[in-house]
Amino acid sequence: MDARAHWESVYTRVPDSLTSWYQEIPTTSLELIEHASIPHDSPILDAGGGDSTLVDHLLRRGYTEVAVLDVSRAALDRARARLAGDAARVRWLLGDILRVCLGDSSIALWHDRAAFHFLTGEADRAAYVAQLQRILMPNGQVIIATFADDGPALCSGLPVVRYSSDSLSATLGSRFRLEEWRRVVHVTPRGDEQPFIYGRFVLLP
Repeated sequence: MDARAHWESVYTRVPDSLTSWYQEIPTTSLELIEHASIPHDSPILDAGGGDSTLVDHLLRRGYTEVAVLDVSRAALDRARARLAGDAARVRWLLGDILRVCLGDSSIALWHDRAAFHFLTGEADRAAYVAQLQRILMPNGQVIIATFADDGPALCSGLPVVRYSSDSLSATLGSRFRLEEWRRVVHVTPRGDEQPFIYGRFVLLP
């Protein structure tokens, strides 16, 4: 089963509030976005956003240029249905995070709590970093959350790569300066604990 089919199956079968990654309020992501201190009309991309509630909270906080990218149409459809009339205020993008065509230097802040740790191949990670460098504006920022180095080795039945703050910085490379990082233990709807790390980086010229 390819990635698109896998995630279509997950989002078709499992209610949003029962997925292991569900957050009613994505507190850490919202705090780091606020710390980025970008204007509220800056373009923000939630990469691999699925049906995350992050977009709901960004709209409520007055951000006006929010896009959500995911490989699963079912996930995006669920998010649109939840937002109802507010869905028209969001740019919805169906596609592969490594291959989606967005304008060069078109995004001020890239947020990813869902996709990066599934990139188990070095070539895919290199393609991801190249996308960041192409799509982010000068001095653009990226917030990435991944499983910590003592986190689970699998998510939704798929292998993941686990990171420390140092290994995440090294993977992104020297053009990305780490501004801050957090270690957060996410508690799933089943009560399982999953250690995450969050990093906020700035793309250097």
